[in-house]
Amino acid sequence: MINLQKGQRIEIGLKNVGVGLGWDPNESTGFDFDLDASAFMLASDGKLPQDEYFVFYNNTVSPDGAVESSGDDRSGGNSDGGDDETLTVDLNKVNPQVTEIVFTVTIHEADVRKQNFGQVRNSYIRIFNSVTNEVIAKYELDEDFSIETAVEFGRLYKHNGEWKFEAVGKGFKGGLQYFVNKYVR
Repeated sequence: MINLQKGQRIEIGLKNVGVGLGWDPNESTGFDFDLDASAFMLASDGKLPQDEYFVFYNNTVSPDGAVESSGDDRSGGNSDGGDDETLTVDLNKVNPQVTEIVFTVTIHEADVRKQNFGQVRNSYIRIFNSVTNEVIAKYELDEDFSIETAVEFGRLYKHNGEWKFEAVGKGFKGGLQYFVNKYVR
């Protein structure tokens, strides 16, 4: 397994990829932390070909059937140390228009709950073979995102006909709406 650093890129060599997100609940704000994993399937212009290529808790499968969400874990307490939410990707099914799949994590109702990523404990993303469950790489979100409520944590992208993964680790304010504004036409 590779422990990824911010900006690091790897070849994944898989067609069936799992992207797992895990975190531990933090009770300091009086509310559970509801982190949401999402995938934005982007065309070469950096936008969704159609709105339905945004996969998240209210749209759990992309139109081409390539990306599927496990659904919403609203507390981070359901995993017992494992992934709280998972996105599975079948790269054989990806619409040919899609050249990049951006994986994000946001905090649901962060403003109302006065939460940010600086308060989340033990958060990570792991890339694994979704057929064998073998972990290929793990990226721990241990940076201090003291005011951010949205993180672009990684992306699959096509380069010379092959899919690769990059650990991005960029934080933003604005929650899920930030990414919707950025990637939706």
